[in-house]
Amino acid sequence: MPSSATSNRRHALRALCALLAPPFGMRAMAAGDPSEEAADCVIPAKAGGGFALTCALARDALQAVRPARPPLAQRYLPGGIGAVAFDRIATGKLGGPGTLVAFSSGSLLNLAQGRFGPHSPSAVRWIATLGTDYGVIAVHRDSPFRRLQDLVAALRQDPSRIAFGAGGTVGSQDWVKAALLVRAAGRDHKAMRFVSFEGGGDALSALQGRHVDAFPGDAAEALQAMAGGAPVRLLAVLSENRLGGALTGVPTAREQGVDLVWPTVRGLYLSADVPDAAVRAWTNAFREASAAPGYASLREQHGLYPFALTGSALDDYVQAQIKAYRQLADELGLRRWPTSR
Repeated sequence: MPSSATSNRRHALRALCALLAPPFGMRAMAAGDPSEEAADCVIPAKAGGGFALTCALARDALQAVRPARPPLAQRYLPGGIGAVAFDRIATGKLGGPGTLVAFSSGSLLNLAQGRFGPHSPSAVRWIATLGTDYGVIAVHRDSPFRRLQDLVAALRQDPSRIAFGAGGTVGSQDWVKAALLVRAAGRDHKAMRFVSFEGGGDALSALQGRHVDAFPGDAAEALQAMAGGAPVRLLAVLSENRLGGALTGVPTAREQGVDLVWPTVRGLYLSADVPDAAVRAWTNAFREASAAPGYASLREQHGLYPFALTGSALDDYVQAQIKAYRQLADELGLRRWPTSR
């Protein structure tokens, strides 16, 4: 049996180790390639949405090309559809070379409106896009709306009778999709009913329960729910042309007389405070992963279509999209909060 003094020393040593242990998201601070070490992928929403799909694809893609590395851990940090995570990364409360955060086109739309706090796009380092999703207009399988034209006709008659339910609040990308659909019906988008949820998973649950009438979300999260048995019907996909895979046979909004296209790019960012070497390491890791022979199949399994950017090309894309989203926000009468430059 150990002596009392020995036991006390052990307890003291354990306490000291606990104090010195790196906090959440800081495990890969040691020298070396952070993309080969234990790391986290932060999902800035609740379970069941597109951010979770992004982190799952990132984990699987890295594991496919670097099987010896520890699997990328999945961490949930909901709040403001990405606002809480972005603020914590931008202010240094969360971060380090071992903390990746999922983002989407919706994140860029929120940034364009200043909804992520007083932070500019340069407050983080944009690492890679893994693919693109597309918006969909979905209803319950037993809904009286069989085609997109049926829903448009109902909106034209009275936009307030249709309850849209999706992730985000006024000004979010799902709200914008609904607003553009109402405008396409010839009505004022300010008259529509929109029920806000913390992510697509919760919104799809509400659709299944018939608590909302339509879901202006994204294809990947809708298809994931349908694969799990959710009674959901897709009225339209918001792509320029018809898509293959699981969306084969789903008509576009354009071919149904509604000029509405909404791609949702999905990717990852890091803290702006991480060393350049760590940025290069992660960029190279995802460039390698997206170029691997099996990546296309893996991406399709997660419901995404080709769109891979890294480095300066990704930085340019982010800036261009934010400029376009600011113009769209102005057209829809959305308030733009001031951001730092």
